[in-house]
Amino acid sequence: MTVYPLLIHLGAFTITGYGIMMMVAFLTAGWAYAGELRRRGLDGAIAWDTVVVAVIGGLAGSKIYYGIATGRIAAALARGGLVWYGGLVGGALAVLAYVWLKKLPLRVILDAIAPSLVIGYMLGRVGCFSVNDDYGLPSHLPWAVAFPQGSPPTTAAYLTAQFHVALPPGTLPTQLLTVQPTELYEIALSFLILWLLLRWRGHSHAPGWLFGLYLALSSLERFLVEFVRAKDDRLPGNITVAQIESLILLLVAIGLMAAWWRNRGATVTDQNSTSPTTQ
Repeated sequence: MTVYPLLIHLGAFTITGYGIMMMVAFLTAGWAYAGELRRRGLDGAIAWDTVVVAVIGGLAGSKIYYGIATGRIAAALARGGLVWYGGLVGGALAVLAYVWLKKLPLRVILDAIAPSLVIGYMLGRVGCFSVNDDYGLPSHLPWAVAFPQGSPPTTAAYLTAQFHVALPPGTLPTQLLTVQPTELYEIALSFLILWLLLRWRGHSHAPGWLFGLYLALSSLERFLVEFVRAKDDRLPGNITVAQIESLILLLVAIGLMAAWWRNRGATVTDQNSTSPTTQ
């Protein structure tokens, strides 16, 4: 299947499918987050303040990460270059600062925001697919796709030069190849993660356990998908930098879940009355 990027041209201005989906992601995630806050007895308006803070911190973190990863700080000012883990760290730090200043119950906030993070990530991957970015390795699977105008195009020349993909001898540089649609894999896995979080949000563990579960599942999902993604940062053993980061976050998540597993009996109702000083 051949897929072309979604671009809307308005004179000299171009709106990309990624930009559209990023806006949809923030609005949808904010709406879901507000609902989760109200479900826990908190003011839903907190969600929109948090979204603004998270957007600013996430964009700054992702661009800084991109600049450091490429070794060109100036690249942080270029269009594109939004890296998920950089955005996660930047957005998380910004939200933590907001929660601390407002003296909100941190772990209750984390539980409430977990499903929204999955929704935002899932819609963001729809945006990646719409601009033909973050795709996988060459494949002949029935659902493999070709991106002739991707970012970059899935030609033999780009795949070998940018992602160091080993192709059969005699492959023409201009040959358009089909690749694994890793964006669609992540969308499907995000649906599963969201379903699990909603199924277990009435858990009887301590506040914060649900966020630990989100962190564990999302880290595991990213670790697995990286095996078939076209990447230029593979280390010895064919592992990527993102997989190392995923393993670190997975260990952190397991530690959080273990720590908050022991304090059983904290229902959703109990979480509503959690004092900020106990967080």
